[in-house]
Amino acid sequence: MSLDINNALKGKCLGFIGSGNMAEAMMRGIIQNLVVLPDQILASDISVERKKHLSKTFDIRTATDNQSLVDQSNVIFLAVKPQAVPSVLKDIGATMGPEKLLISIVAGVPIRTLSAGMPKGPRIVRTMPNTPVTVMEGAMAIASDSPALPEDLETVETLFRPIGRTVRIEEKLLDAVTGLSGSGPAYVFIVLEALADGGVNMGLPRDVAETLAAQTLMGSAKLFLETRMNPGALKCMVTSPGGTTIAGIHELEKGGIRASLMNAVEAATKRSVELGKG
Repeated sequence: MSLDINNALKGKCLGFIGSGNMAEAMMRGIIQNLVVLPDQILASDISVERKKHLSKTFDIRTATDNQSLVDQSNVIFLAVKPQAVPSVLKDIGATMGPEKLLISIVAGVPIRTLSAGMPKGPRIVRTMPNTPVTVMEGAMAIASDSPALPEDLETVETLFRPIGRTVRIEEKLLDAVTGLSGSGPAYVFIVLEALADGGVNMGLPRDVAETLAAQTLMGSAKLFLETRMNPGALKCMVTSPGGTTIAGIHELEKGGIRASLMNAVEAATKRSVELGKG
């Protein structure tokens, strides 16, 4: 079901500085769900071929440079690699004023760093989406410790609603979000692959094992999201005394699965902090 074009976005231009896979996924969800029209989106990228691809795919406009994009845009997505932020701020920092809303999806770079490079004080909302936005099932956390207005957060939620679930948090928790849901799809794919390998080891064809593993993960996640039952209680619903499931869980516990996943989130969070300091 398509959304009506949001009144707060009517007649406004969305600019994307950096037009990689994440930005493309956002554009697709925003356009397909009529949050804004294609002619309201403007994209810039260091790759000319990338801009041609997006223009052809979505019938959007492209900018010759970042400053041109800022001049024409009301809401600006910063979607570049962390190491590219200084050069982008050098391009646009002097002209980004309070009339502009900047939405940063750059991992590890705090709002204070962005604000320091834009002395005129644009409103800034920082967010961390993950790769499932490409199939409209992303997980996004948004935060703002800048002079962003309450309606700015609502605007960001409107833009993100078609591509996944959004939560509001304090900015200091965004590194933990990076470690959990930002990096989390990679952990899940390892689990998916391992479950499928187990099925293959027990005689299932590879395609059957992968389909069953993927649907099991997706269905289990949906069951939790729709019931909001405690994950432990949901586990117990599957676990009969002396049955097959408890035998499998026993092996998982011997392998330290809980500690391994918790350690992965911790390590990725610490790395996000390091990237921000860099």
